[in-house]
Amino acid sequence: MEAFRKAILQAGPPETFALKTVQEVIKPQKQTKLAQDENQLLENMLRTLLQELVSSAVQSGEEIMLYGKSIDDVDEIQGVIPRLLDVVLYLCEKEHVEGGMIFQLLEDLTEMSTMRNCKDIFRYIESKQDILGKQELFARGKLVMLRTCNQLLRRLSKANDVVFCGRILMFLAHFFPLSERSAVNIKGVFNTSNETKYEKDPPEGISVDFNFYRTFWSLQEYFCNPASLSNAPIKWQKFTASLMVVLNTFDAQPLSEEEGAENNLEEEATTFNIKYLTSSKLMGLELKDPSFRRHILLQCLILFDYLKAPGKNDKDSSESMKEEINSCEDRVKKLLEVTPPKGKDFLHSIEHILDREKNWVWWKRDGCQPFEKQPIEKKTVHDGAKKRRPRWRLGNKELSQLWKWADQNPSALTDSQRVRTPTISDYWKPLAEDMDDSAGIEAEYHHKNNRVYCWKGLRFSARQDLEGFSKFTEHGIEGVVPLELLPPEVRSKFQGKPSDRSKRAKKEEMKSTSHQVEESQIATPASEIEGEGIRADAEASVAVMDTDVSAATGNNSQGGTPTPEPDEHQKQSPDTDVGQEAGQLEADAEVETGMIDGETDPEAESDHVG
Repeated sequence: MEAFRKAILQAGPPETFALKTVQEVIKPQKQTKLAQDENQLLENMLRTLLQELVSSAVQSGEEIMLYGKSIDDVDEIQGVIPRLLDVVLYLCEKEHVEGGMIFQLLEDLTEMSTMRNCKDIFRYIESKQDILGKQELFARGKLVMLRTCNQLLRRLSKANDVVFCGRILMFLAHFFPLSERSAVNIKGVFNTSNETKYEKDPPEGISVDFNFYRTFWSLQEYFCNPASLSNAPIKWQKFTASLMVVLNTFDAQPLSEEEGAENNLEEEATTFNIKYLTSSKLMGLELKDPSFRRHILLQCLILFDYLKAPGKNDKDSSESMKEEINSCEDRVKKLLEVTPPKGKDFLHSIEHILDREKNWVWWKRDGCQPFEKQPIEKKTVHDGAKKRRPRWRLGNKELSQLWKWADQNPSALTDSQRVRTPTISDYWKPLAEDMDDSAGIEAEYHHKNNRVYCWKGLRFSARQDLEGFSKFTEHGIEGVVPLELLPPEVRSKFQGKPSDRSKRAKKEEMKSTSHQVEESQIATPASEIEGEGIRADAEASVAVMDTDVSAATGNNSQGGTPTPEPDEHQKQSPDTDVGQEAGQLEADAEVETGMIDGETDPEAESDHVG
């Protein structure tokens, strides 16, 4: 232990002598790292040395963190105890000794010191926060550091040592990760020990509305424990009645901009107190203070936000209670908005904070999932080694994982809730509603303007409704919609009238047929012109058949071959005239060919003669 006394008095950084001193005192089996029993021996020695140094500092009347430092020393020269802590911190950081040793020494030091000296000790802890927060040290000593800070908070006064308490809480917030469960109030327990004491009996000789005074400060009992209102309808009625009295008073006594400017918290931040005085003599002055009103109204919003939290006592709270909460909350917000100075800005900031608080509530209910993600270590590939690509069962990682889920869940592919191809009627229904003029949908919001929607619809129609798909060339995307989905006035536009393209196709077909007949006539050999007289007789017989229906009917009754009735052709629609003319031309060509070949029809001749 004397070797350490001499070592901490040496000048220079700890890395020049710290490890050498440990090797001389402990004589470890390994040169750079102590075993478990060796760590325990060194820790006991250092704790004893620290206790002796603190005792000497107390006897000398000096401050602990300045003990051993002379007046002539410059500011860079530290006291004996900070020097000892630096040596141990260096050994812990380099993993020469166990990482939790420095935390144990800091805990012993705070327990042996007064609150005045603890401020200096904690200032040293704050200066070494980055080193103490390293993973190799934090994992070993986080519980010891948490216990040390909690002990300090218990020893401090919440009213007189507000700044020091805030420093400790800020250190814990930075030292521990955001997802640390020990720093989160998971159950949402309120500090019910924070009681607000006020006068129960009216004072003598002072004219004060004591009923209002008692009603006003009784609200703090509900603000202290909002959970007591959710399951007690009687308490809720008392609370709302008292709150209405206070809000009516605030409405009856509005504050002016001059009064708000006189009580600006930004300029008087140093005189701001965490709790207001509850004397009945001050009630009139406090009501004229804008910050006092904001304090009370903000407590109301916090209570309402707790009662409206999702999943919080949904079964216990009635619909009437929810309506009362909403109405009271709107009224409180209006009062905050008109409270000077900058009421609207203040209300906007409070609403933003409460919205963010909801995210924290959901995070705690989900089990405080960690926010931090460890960085991915990039593995260096050697120059000679070839990087082998992973092989997947179905070509890539995503498909293989999807197939694996299907194996684990047999109903994954047959579940009706999964994404599936819709039917034609279901898919085109939105577009059919757009086409209905009575719906009043503006043209810019029609589904036909969505290219992806139209492209998918054409693919569905090509597979399921080929007839509707064929109408796309004539009527566009609206013609593909099934007719049963359209209203009657719109349906008539897409049915019943032949299109110009169909008429053009029929005319082209007629022209091609007549052209073929002319070519057959030109191709007839000149030697066959001798049958011209017989062909004329056949044409005459055909003309008689077309014009004299009664004569043809009589010949058929006498045993002749029956001929087609022209009435049937006359009853057909005018659209078929072109087809009949083309058929008649073909029949004439066949008759001519038969006559030229010398094969006349005897029955036709008999009819002609008759």
